[in-house]
Amino acid sequence: MLADYKAENWTDPDKNPTGGAVHGVGLEIKWQEGPGGAVHGVGLEIKWQEGPLGRGTERKEPNGAFVETVIDACRQRIQFYQDSKFKCRENAIAITKLEEALMWLNKRTTDREKRQVEGEHKI
Repeated sequence: MLADYKAENWTDPDKNPTGGAVHGVGLEIKWQEGPGGAVHGVGLEIKWQEGPLGRGTERKEPNGAFVETVIDACRQRIQFYQDSKFKCRENAIAITKLEEALMWLNKRTTDREKRQVEGEHKI
């Protein structure tokens, strides 16, 4: 089921499907069960990957963004600030945490590849 969520609804856990909060970013979330969906905000539009890519000769081209790509884009932007006069401890910590998130997601992918389920909707 598809529902629209605006950032102002995200402070109320009953209206937020993820249970978290988004502060001051003006996002509109197209939320649905399963793959796909989209995020829209000022200067931001993400269409998430919908469906598995498949394996081997059956592998398809991506049709949307992956979480890892978006996290790395955020990491690169904060690194841009860190390489400027805006360098600070908080930027360094945020970069470390984003790199940690990428490490765990890469581990998940590696584990799925070992089980030969990467690219499929299998556990």
